[in-house]
Amino acid sequence: MKQLAALYRKCRKSESSFLIVVFRFLVHKLLHGKALLLHQRVSIRGLRNISHGGRLEVGISYVGFSHRSDTTLLRIKGKLQIADTYSIGRGCRIDVGEKAVVSIGKGGYINNNTKMIIMHGLSIGDQCAISWDCQFLDEDFHSMVIQEKRTSGKKITIGNHVWIGCGAKIYKGTVIPDGCVVASDSVVKGVFTVKNAIIAGNPAKVVKEGISWE
Repeated sequence: MKQLAALYRKCRKSESSFLIVVFRFLVHKLLHGKALLLHQRVSIRGLRNISHGGRLEVGISYVGFSHRSDTTLLRIKGKLQIADTYSIGRGCRIDVGEKAVVSIGKGGYINNNTKMIIMHGLSIGDQCAISWDCQFLDEDFHSMVIQEKRTSGKKITIGNHVWIGCGAKIYKGTVIPDGCVVASDSVVKGVFTVKNAIIAGNPAKVVKEGISWE
């Protein structure tokens, strides 16, 4: 009863329909064995391709600027693997291609209106905070030849305990080490090797080292 009461309060605060959230939870639990708490305007395609170690909440966390009519879409043709209980914010769009794998570690969250278009691969470590309106894209969707070398999509790798600030854009082949902070509105592409650093700018670069965040 305490858990139901807490869920009711959470739904009420975030303008989620408590009855719909509970009904969808029971259906997915009975039919698919998945513990999903979904806002009424969440659409999931490719549910069988999602695995999660704990509870997956989508769109039911309170964020002041969100609206109850905001829609969230998860289209998973490849695989979405989440290690533990996790929260995905309202208004997010996550599109995972047939050959791609998105893996997410323990803890952390994805905030509202973030977009992930992944055709090759995305790895997110433990305790990573991804703010609102971010973009992850690992494919150009057009061929490009530079000095006789054809560019191709590459996996994005985010280390443990990384904070991605609002509006940041993370592109193919990017590697962000443990403990880093990506500043708001940064455009990030490339392999970074310094841990516990602030990465900022367009194009992004390390602007400060030896930092920590909570």
